[in-house]
Amino acid sequence: MPENTNTLDSQTVSESKTAPDSTTSDSTAELRRAAVVINPAKSGGSALKGAIYRLCETQGWAEPLWLETTVEDPGTGQAREALEAGVDVVIAAGGDGTVRCVAEVLAGTGTPMGLVPLGTGNLLARNLGVDISDPVSACYDVLNGSEKAVDVVKARLDHSDDEQVFLVMAGLGYDAAIMADTVDALKDRMGWLAYVEAGIRKLPGKPVKAKISVDGGEPVRRRIRSVMIGNCGRIMGGVEIFPDAKIDDGVLDLLVLAPRGRLGWLGVVAGIFGRNKNETESVEYFQGKSAEITLEHEQEFQLDGDHLGTGTHLAVAVERDALKIRMAD
Repeated sequence: MPENTNTLDSQTVSESKTAPDSTTSDSTAELRRAAVVINPAKSGGSALKGAIYRLCETQGWAEPLWLETTVEDPGTGQAREALEAGVDVVIAAGGDGTVRCVAEVLAGTGTPMGLVPLGTGNLLARNLGVDISDPVSACYDVLNGSEKAVDVVKARLDHSDDEQVFLVMAGLGYDAAIMADTVDALKDRMGWLAYVEAGIRKLPGKPVKAKISVDGGEPVRRRIRSVMIGNCGRIMGGVEIFPDAKIDDGVLDLLVLAPRGRLGWLGVVAGIFGRNKNETESVEYFQGKSAEITLEHEQEFQLDGDHLGTGTHLAVAVERDALKIRMAD
């Protein structure tokens, strides 16, 4: 799937949906205002900006605060600027990285986030049922929708003082190696299928010894290829890898992949996609509010599809209903 650059004119959207009733509105009332934190590399040019400006005007909102991300600041500084401006909603317009940066700032503040998906994965948007085919329609839903509280997960890699957040999933090992080695040119041409190509190339590899503790309990010891922590159920390509995960239940879902022998990956496939899930030694599921994973050797690390380096220790904890998302009813 190519990058989403559909910039349907907002007038078309507003004509197909109910516009605000100007006869009952207070003309002296202060208009609500949105901030748009946007990745310019994925916006497709100035047409989208013009369409969103017109959409805000037709829906009775003030001119939006337009804040473009940079390589040096992929969204956190812009989200803070939006908060300081006192906007009513901060719209993350970009891929999963932009969404994660904005959410990191907004979590716990009470200011809601909106989603205008422009990336390849759009993992959170897909899990929430947000329109990923038309950014202007998605923006319309933000302006005219309601707020939903969702969980946020905080993560610390290698005992760092800096906490990072994720909304969909984190991973150590095989899945993160896929994210690190996916070819950008293939992502542009093939969308999520580019991750499949990287996954096939990364299948060979050695397991690593791991200790996994959930909610401070006695650790279990495994030889793993990957440990994945889910806050939502679906990943790339709409695959439901965490069948019991809900984004608002205050619970984390852990998936441990431990294929053994030449046919080990067949056991992984059976454990994830088979009728009798988790009835294989290659796949195990755990649930809890916090978890710690300690590895014998460094492995690749990812949050919401962003490769963030390597490490041997990961601590995660869920914060229930920490973030408000404004979306279609």
